[in-house]
Amino acid sequence: MKKTAVFCFIIILVAAACAINPVTGKRELALISEQGEIEMGKETDAQIAQEYGYYADPELTKYVTAVGMTLTPHTHRPKLEYHFAVLDTPVVNAFAAPGGYIYVTRGILALINSESELAVVLGHELGHVSARHSVRQMSTQILVMAGLAVGSVLSKEFAKYAGIAGLGAQLLFLKFSRDDERQADALGVQYARAGRFNSGEMVKFFSALQRYGDMSGGHSIPGFLSTHPLTSERIQNVKAMLGEIDVAFPVKREEYLGRIDNLIYGDDPRQGYVEAGAFYHPQMRFVFSVPQGWKVQNSPAQVTLADADGNAAVILKAEKSGEDLAAYVKKQAASIEGGQFVGEQADFLNGMAAYHGIYNIPQQDQSLLRARFTCIRKNEFIYTFAQLSQAADFNKFDPTFRRVFSSFSDLRDARYLNRQPQHLRVVEADGQRPFKSYLNQGLSKEELTYLSILNELKDAETVPGRGQRIKVVR
Repeated sequence: MKKTAVFCFIIILVAAACAINPVTGKRELALISEQGEIEMGKETDAQIAQEYGYYADPELTKYVTAVGMTLTPHTHRPKLEYHFAVLDTPVVNAFAAPGGYIYVTRGILALINSESELAVVLGHELGHVSARHSVRQMSTQILVMAGLAVGSVLSKEFAKYAGIAGLGAQLLFLKFSRDDERQADALGVQYARAGRFNSGEMVKFFSALQRYGDMSGGHSIPGFLSTHPLTSERIQNVKAMLGEIDVAFPVKREEYLGRIDNLIYGDDPRQGYVEAGAFYHPQMRFVFSVPQGWKVQNSPAQVTLADADGNAAVILKAEKSGEDLAAYVKKQAASIEGGQFVGEQADFLNGMAAYHGIYNIPQQDQSLLRARFTCIRKNEFIYTFAQLSQAADFNKFDPTFRRVFSSFSDLRDARYLNRQPQHLRVVEADGQRPFKSYLNQGLSKEELTYLSILNELKDAETVPGRGQRIKVVR
């Protein structure tokens, strides 16, 4: 009886939750209202800011926003409130969150070579927002979860997906269908054309992406190519869309290159880096050892270390707090559903007060995870090392866990404190030398290839024309 009731509910839900797509004018599944979509975008934006951080260049952000806002009146949702941001990561990516939030990374800005090229990238993402591609995909996922919940009368899992909370950044990594990508391409061309940008630059952008993808040897690349799979068919489709008017509008290459001159290139060591078996963070002035063979992922929100097989992990987070350490450890543990207290201990590490709390966490397959939270007070911050593995394996990994948190100490060595990032600098070529002669010595073949792609050059041996502005690294 319960199954029948839930199936009836799903049928009623689907029937009631169809809306007119702003682009096609057709009715389609949409379990999330426009207001819900906007709220979801706000939630996602907060998560993105914490995870990646915004690039600290107000003028560059203002420029990207100005280009984007030139397009928004020509979209199919012109009344939506749009937000544009530059993220502080070298990953080549651009994406849209629901409700009008559009992001580009400094990595993709380094790859782009003109204002019109930026416009078609932003137009493509605006196309995803206009056609509500994320909303449709998420609506489908909600129905799948509802179907799985049959027999439990709309379980907590369905409630979680049906509401706004919890959706957040999941939406950023949904892979769009080929039809969605083709539609976003067409809308990007249409919006750029209406904004009087040269839509032909989309072909140049795709060609650069294709070369960038070839560098991976066919392996998956995180970023734009993983969430927006590129095919030669898409490039041909875009070429077929273009007319004389599209390529008649100005490209504005010089204007764009002037805007990205001095853009941070690659990883920013001031936000943390690994060298010689240790992780250094100049801004927060700390260092700790990294186990040999473990992978490190660094973001503004946390540093994650994982063993090669993925069976153990250490996650470091920091929070400004004057709270008692024992109470703080309990607060960390309380955030884990079903955590079972095992033990606790006060400690003193490298001149800093510390506290450990150990908890078991039951899993659905009846196994147990074990987590130890080691909280260390350093100045006005509390640093938490969360150490995780299967409970049965915890003793095996414990010596490694202890070497990590016990090595945490104040960073005082100027050699590591004063590391500065590299920057893209735009210079004029003299028309006589190969591109590689403008670059620093000792670059790898891969780095030379990538910098050639950034400049739309065949390879590092190519001689740029006299007066041609090229991007180099300093």
